[in-house]
Amino acid sequence: MIVIAITGASGVIYGVELLKALKELNIETGLLISDPAKIVIKYELEDYDLDEIKSLAAHFFEANEIDSSINSGSFKFDSLVIIPCSMKTVSAIANGYASNSITRVADVALKERRDLVLVPRETPLRSAHLENMLRISKEGGIILPAMPAFYHNPESINDITDFIVGKVLDVLKIDNEMFKRWEKP
Repeated sequence: MIVIAITGASGVIYGVELLKALKELNIETGLLISDPAKIVIKYELEDYDLDEIKSLAAHFFEANEIDSSINSGSFKFDSLVIIPCSMKTVSAIANGYASNSITRVADVALKERRDLVLVPRETPLRSAHLENMLRISKEGGIILPAMPAFYHNPESINDITDFIVGKVLDVLKIDNEMFKRWEKP
């Protein structure tokens, strides 16, 4: 199972599109959505309601339910992708502050040596942000910033989001054709 967590950074569309891609690939998913993410979803995704997003996952877990089964190291999952990942969440993970289900599952992923992929969406970055991401990287987490390429000549927002989603699938070792790969002209 791949667990997807959507936090309160701008770019919640990345999380939704990743859920759609994994569903299309018949890969079982769990979903966590932080309270700040629910607010951002209202602003950025007017065409979606929360229930529609939840329905893209096989399992939904409340982000503030600290006694949820997903918070235990005995809960079976292969990977956790936090997309988008707020700097608050990065900081909590880097410093072992597991105050909600999202940061607790990230803590489990690191201690159990499971895949952890963070897709931070913030700019510019201050030194504390970079140091926190470095700390997570040194523990085995993968930092995959939401920095789209333009060599494939994107024509829409979907082309840009597909590039990031495809890169996430790549690091999870899931074959995909979400974007046109680089070819020498």
